[in-house]
Amino acid sequence: MGDDNTAVSPKDRFLTVYGRKPVLEVLADPTLDVDKVILADTARGPATTEIQQAARAKGVAVQRASAHRVKVLAGNGRQDQGVVADVVAPHMRPLVTALADRRPPSPVLVLDGITTPANVGMILRTATAAGLGGVVVPRRGVATLDPLVVKASAGVAFRAPVLRCATAADAVEQLTESGYAVYALGSRGDRSLFDVELPSRVAFVLGGESTGVGEDVADLVAGWVSIPMPGDVESLNVSAAAAVVCFELVRRGG
Repeated sequence: MGDDNTAVSPKDRFLTVYGRKPVLEVLADPTLDVDKVILADTARGPATTEIQQAARAKGVAVQRASAHRVKVLAGNGRQDQGVVADVVAPHMRPLVTALADRRPPSPVLVLDGITTPANVGMILRTATAAGLGGVVVPRRGVATLDPLVVKASAGVAFRAPVLRCATAADAVEQLTESGYAVYALGSRGDRSLFDVELPSRVAFVLGGESTGVGEDVADLVAGWVSIPMPGDVESLNVSAAAAVVCFELVRRGG
């Protein structure tokens, strides 16, 4: 397993938003750096003119492309409304790049099979609030970083410390090779999150909403930890579990 490290994909540098209202919102936000706006060659009318004027006022290039190309870029052909914008995500980078730093990020969350955009967005917001070193959002197997994720994060996704790689299994392998202790979070864990000793380089894998941590990832982790639940509840929503992990790490000073 492993990524091609020779080039950084645009998906590892930008968050792409689509639709007239979201594009106008990012163009109006002075804290966001918009790389470019792409309009379908069929886009016309007052809304298109408003987008062009807003882009011009911000100094953002506007390109034209076929309607099909815009749908491909948006990844959502039913809601793109003929316009997409690439927004620079200043803290997003490939995992392999982050691990090469003199001070690699820690602690880290790894998302595995989390396909609900609202959960991904809330996890990004919580992890950023808690000051975590990074959140690995693989390009495969996890919800795309799109306007639904941005909305659920209340805009924090643009500034979140997102780390990119191909799959969650790739992430666990790379983290382990870089000296991290990687734990999966789940009910099968025989050690409590609140009691387990944690090294300085640590990562937690959060599994999907219905299936939990995938077996391909489970085979690679150093161990399992669980969140004690004295009440008669089998599990927490993954975003709630992420919040518990994040602020337990804050409590420990990590």
